[in-house]
This record gives sequence, structure tokens and C-alpha cells, in this order.
Amino acid sequence: MKNFNLVKKHLAFMLGLCMVALSCTDKLEENDGQLAADDLDFTISEDMVLPLIGAYSAVYSRGWEDPLLIGVRGDDVNAGGLGDQPLFAETDVYNYDNNFWMFNQIWENFYGDIVRIVSSRETIQSYKDFATEDEFIDRADQYMAECKVLSGFTHFQMSRLWGDIFIIRSSDISTELDNGVKTKDEVMQYISDLMDEAIPFLPDARPNERQDVPTGVTKYTALAIKALANLELENYQGVADATGQIINSNKFSLYPDFYELFKKPGESSNENLFELQFSDYNTESGAVNNHLYAPFGPSSWNPVVETASGGWGFYEPSLKYIKFMIDRGDQIRLVTSVNFTPRGINELMLDPQYATLPNYISNITPDGDEFNDYPRAMFGSGKHYLPSNQLTPGRNSYGSGKNFIVIRYAEMLLMYAEALTQGATGVGMSADQAVNMVRGRVNMPALSGVTTQDVLDEKFAELAMEWGVRYFDMIRLNRYDELSYEGRTFTAEDELLPYPLAQLDLLPLGNN
Repeated sequence: MKNFNLVKKHLAFMLGLCMVALSCTDKLEENDGQLAADDLDFTISEDMVLPLIGAYSAVYSRGWEDPLLIGVRGDDVNAGGLGDQPLFAETDVYNYDNNFWMFNQIWENFYGDIVRIVSSRETIQSYKDFATEDEFIDRADQYMAECKVLSGFTHFQMSRLWGDIFIIRSSDISTELDNGVKTKDEVMQYISDLMDEAIPFLPDARPNERQDVPTGVTKYTALAIKALANLELENYQGVADATGQIINSNKFSLYPDFYELFKKPGESSNENLFELQFSDYNTESGAVNNHLYAPFGPSSWNPVVETASGGWGFYEPSLKYIKFMIDRGDQIRLVTSVNFTPRGINELMLDPQYATLPNYISNITPDGDEFNDYPRAMFGSGKHYLPSNQLTPGRNSYGSGKNFIVIRYAEMLLMYAEALTQGATGVGMSADQAVNMVRGRVNMPALSGVTTQDVLDEKFAELAMEWGVRYFDMIRLNRYDELSYEGRTFTAEDELLPYPLAQLDLLPLGNN
């Protein structure tokens, strides 16, 4: 999508798309189908890509707080302490304050995205209404299907956090709100059905095979989101069917180097089904389109590139996760997933069982960046780390230009395997084969007769620090004992976040 983002530099007017779209129909009627020069002209079919760009832009422009809040409650992650966000740390130990700014901000972030996406889809429909050539009619159908996939992704993240939420199907927001919140199961079924609507119109390709919208969503992105929604519904046959289609397409493969998968060499690889694209355009100055990775970074380090900036230390791999990985001998994934500090290493060694650590554990990364002690955290997330020697010269912000992976083929393989261990029927690959493909990449020995617990352990090892996968697995399966760790106590009442106080004052949400 880097080329796609270059186009955006010339499309500043897209920032006002939502407001324009709501008034376009009336203006068309007033002007016999033609808009004034300062409005969209739906007779120019080539321009229908512009609202699609607006939809992607909505999803890509994630706030830094979004992935942190989504993932922090899992037993793989701790909130950094001693910072200026005490309510974030309280969320990590299941003490929720519905007046916490982050809850409201993320609610507004995702619903703002949904409104922009829906508005973009309706605008594309207006272009289709005026299109006369089959090429553009087909293109409009594809673009609207892409918007449905993006909408499904945003609804999915919202419902996992809050459970019962509003479904926004149109830009008639008042009517949508009057319809009230839908249950989590209703939202997940809506998402699954929405993906079914989209799939026939989407490219039968990997995202990195697309030429029109580089690394845009495809049929397989929609299948992945459908599978995720059905996993939340515990419809394991639906999971097996959707992931099985992805596997049996033979279009996807695991990137061979797990460490580099999360660095620039692994960007837009054959493994990634959905990936937020960012770039500093390989220039030392000027425009950038970056995600803010500073919350994941260390506040003290000695990078190989001395000018490289550090971060805030808000997102810390847990001791529980690290010990789990050491016990497994899971070296490649541990070194990739965790950046150690001297203080963290010393804390590990206070436990007599870990008084002698494997020699691969070091506060110096494979690329030579040295992580020092810093007050907020003992460890850093390696999956959100970009080696300083991979920064574009002149670009010094932490993780500048790094993409953000959302859905990987490895996750689809493991979801397929879990579905089979839960009683679903698969076609082609066995659960053992799916799990062992993931294990084989990181030189872990093959398993035979895998169980659901084996799959959950593999997901813990493979997907830690990624979009709350571990947390949502544990609450789906009521594994509250796993989330009661390092002094925490988790109960059923802790599964969902409370509705933000600011939204309770504005919307018909009821009590939560």
C-alpha cells in the first residue's frame, strides 16, 4: 500500500469525504446529474477509487492506544508501570474506570472509522449508479466489497472489547442508533454474513498480488475475518470451513525467517492476509505516513544507529510468557518476541528455576541494539521493534516506516487446527500437519495427536503480543485461571470493558 499512500498526498480533499458524501445526492438532483467543480462528479468513473482510499485511510490511521488496549489484558502482556497512564495499568489488572480517556478514545476511533467506511461505500455506489461501462460497474462492486471487509474488521474489534455494540450499516446514523445495541453473538454473525456478501466480488489473490490497490484486502482477508468471527461464536465448523479455504488455495506460506517477519524484510509477505501499511517513502525528510510505535519502545537504549529515538515502555511481555517459552526451549520465537533488559534478566534469575538462563537470552538484540534498564518495564515487545539499522537514514523515530501486521497465515493454520480438535471436520490438512507447519518454521519438534491444549499453547507461543489473541482465546474458553497470574484475579465480570462514561451520557447504551 506504500504506492497507494503516495496517491493520498494528492487527495487532501478526501479528508472531507464523509461530509461531502452525505450531501452529494441532493446536489446531483439539483444539477441534472452534474456536480459543481468543488464537489464530486459521479460521472467520472475513474475517481471511484478515491472514496476507497478514504476507507483504507480510516483503518490505517490507528491511534497508538488501539493495539495497546486491545492486547494488554492477556497473560502474555503487562502494562508498563510508573508512567503517566495509571488507569492503563489498572486495566491490565482488571480494574476498569469507565471515565478513562483511552476507553472513550478507542470507542470514537473505531466508530469514526466505521462511519467513514460506510460513507465511502455509499459514495462508490453513487459512482456505480452513473457508470455505463461493465469495467467500472465491476470495479465498483469490488470496491464496495472491500469496504465491507474493512467495516467487518472494525466491528469485530469493537465487539471483542465491549460485547454488545451498535451495528452501523449506513450513514443514517440516527436510525442505526435507534436500532439499539446488538449482542456480541449478533455482531459476530453480522460480520460473518457481511464477509459472505463481499467474497464473490473480491480478488482471488493474496494481498501482495494485487496491482490495482497494492496489498489491499482480498477474498482471503474476508475469509480470515469470517473465521475470526466464527471462532468468537464457537462455531468451529465455520472456522474450519473458512480457514480450510485459505489453506487449500495454496496461495499462502509462512515467511521462512520468524524474526525478520516482523521487520522490513517480512513486509507484505506471502504470510500476511491483512497488514496496515506505512512508509517514510525511503526519504530522509519530508512527508511520512507512520504508525506511532513509541509506546512499545524502550526509554533507554544504545541503538546501533546512534540517532535512533527510543520510546515510552508502555507494553511489556510478561514473566509468565517468558518462562513458558524458556521451558519449551522455544528460542527463535522468544528472541523475536521479547527484548530483554539487564533488570529483566536479573528478575528472571531470582526464581531458582531460572537461576541459570540459556545463553541466547541477552539485552542485545540480534541486530546489535542494546536495551538498557528503564523504569516502566523490564522487557520490550520484539514484534513491535524495528532494528535501528533498518531505519531509513535520516528517519529516527522508533519504528519509522514499519508496517503493522494484523492477520497472519500462521494464525489461520492454528485456528484450523483448534477447530478440528474441537470436533470440526477439515478437508485436506490434519490438525497435526497445521500445527507442525508452524512449529517447523522455528525448529520446534513435530507433535503427534495434537489436542486443543497443544493448539492453545502453540498460539500462546506464536501469537503473543498480537492484537489480544491470547486474551480473547482465554475468555472464549473460560480459562480464567490462566488470566489470574502474577497477583491478578480474573472473573467472568472482567471479560468486557465497561462502556465509556462519555458515551453513556450521549447514547442509548443502557448499563454495562
